[in-house]
Amino acid sequence: MPIVVHLDRLLYERGLTLTELSRRIGLTIANLSILKTGKAKAIRFSTLEVLCRELQCQPGDLLAHVDVEPSQPTGEGPHGGVLTVPADTDLEPEG
Repeated sequence: MPIVVHLDRLLYERGLTLTELSRRIGLTIANLSILKTGKAKAIRFSTLEVLCRELQCQPGDLLAHVDVEPSQPTGEGPHGGVLTVPADTDLEPEG
């Protein structure tokens, strides 16, 4: 049951770039990119707090728990940019 990060959507809705957000909150672009792409394994409350403060949102606007069948990947719309695939999913093409 993955946690999906909606950072791309929030940046789009607020007209911000990852670079601008990085400059404003003092987190590296690399760390924000890890969050944005769904590769983060954890997030500190202090990081969540500064993101929510700058993006003027609640933690639930930034993070979502998604119920997924083990064989079905989930993704977001065109501005989500996050694709979460359960660890046991085979990503190799058949054939």
